[in-house]
Amino acid sequence: MRDYDFTGTTVAVTGAGHGFGRAIAQSFAALGAQVFACDLSAAELEETADHPGAIHTSAFDLTAPGAARGWIREIEAKAEGPVGVLVCNAGGVRGQVGRPIEEVPEADWHAILDINLHAAFALCQAVVPGMKRAGAGRIVTISSGAGLQPSRTGIQAYASAKHGLIGLTRQLGHELGQFGITVNSVAPGFVLSNPATERQWAAYGPEGQARLLASIALRRLGEVQDIANAVLFLASPMASYINGQVISVDGGK
Repeated sequence: MRDYDFTGTTVAVTGAGHGFGRAIAQSFAALGAQVFACDLSAAELEETADHPGAIHTSAFDLTAPGAARGWIREIEAKAEGPVGVLVCNAGGVRGQVGRPIEEVPEADWHAILDINLHAAFALCQAVVPGMKRAGAGRIVTISSGAGLQPSRTGIQAYASAKHGLIGLTRQLGHELGQFGITVNSVAPGFVLSNPATERQWAAYGPEGQARLLASIALRRLGEVQDIANAVLFLASPMASYINGQVISVDGGK
């Protein structure tokens, strides 16, 4: 469809080494965008870039001081213009598991907030000046059902970070709309998108898996492409009057 032609659009996607981020980066590239993708893992990024279309990769720690701003400046220099679409997808639980609050080290709390919330703030702060100069832009955050209710993971920091990311999304939508910039969020349901969710699914066992599926109206788990499709929609002209919103992509709960 013409509305899903991103030819000439510069797209930045974080957490693009696997899962949602890989599907998002590859989907934009297939539709003509010039995609810049980052992640911690250079090897995984190589797999992401092994796909039709233009995907430029950078492996680094997005939570390092100044990393987000430096990456955005590098993209703007290479693209010779502002980022048109920013997808803040990097996140996750950093290998942590649910524990009673009194057993959670402060460093573990900060590690999850740094990648799920602070990195998104830093990226938005870096990308907005160029979008303002262009008079247009799309920012899409990847939150979670855990940003709308307690998290299945039981991890306090993860639920807090995703709730915070939704708050940031709504606040920026209110602030930036006057400049032609929309800010929206996609909140995935349960998707086998990474090793952490695969371990979580296995831990439920057959009975727990059956209960989870029964709680979903469509009676199936989501797929990474379901999330990518929602991002493409929010970045397209067809969503030009949608701003500050959270779209749950969860099969109907």
